[in-house]
Amino acid sequence: MTTTTAPRLEEITAGNLKAALGIRVRPDQEFAVEPVADSLAEAYVRPGTAWPRLIMDGDRAVGFLMAFLDIDWHDDGSAIRSGLWRLNIAAEEQGKGYGSFAVRSVAAELRRRGTKELYVTWHPGDNGPEDFYLGLGFRKNGELAEGETVGVLPLD
Repeated sequence: MTTTTAPRLEEITAGNLKAALGIRVRPDQEFAVEPVADSLAEAYVRPGTAWPRLIMDGDRAVGFLMAFLDIDWHDDGSAIRSGLWRLNIAAEEQGKGYGSFAVRSVAAELRRRGTKELYVTWHPGDNGPEDFYLGLGFRKNGELAEGETVGVLPLD
């Protein structure tokens, strides 16, 4: 990872909101992830479920992630899941290990909360994140969620 300091996560605050809103993925990736502003709006209306964080390297905002915590996956109580909801790495910061850092950070938080599996969904297709997630050890579980592939990473 090429960084000036160790990357870290920060809660979204009034002081770093503008930096968070400035995170933009590459244009060819925009189909695969919502803009940060949309994610923050969702976090606002889902307190306790959404876990948004800014990815910082020194004083640079390099990305944004949002985890989901203990959601009722099928809306029937049969599956309560947690995982990575959104991952936006700034276009100019991609390929430097920040995405892997983000996934490891969410995994660590979920382990701390006693969660045994980390879920993620992704849009299939060119320029999508499938190879990235599979390379980190996620496996497809055969499900689709709103047309997206579902992947799971064991946390034990």
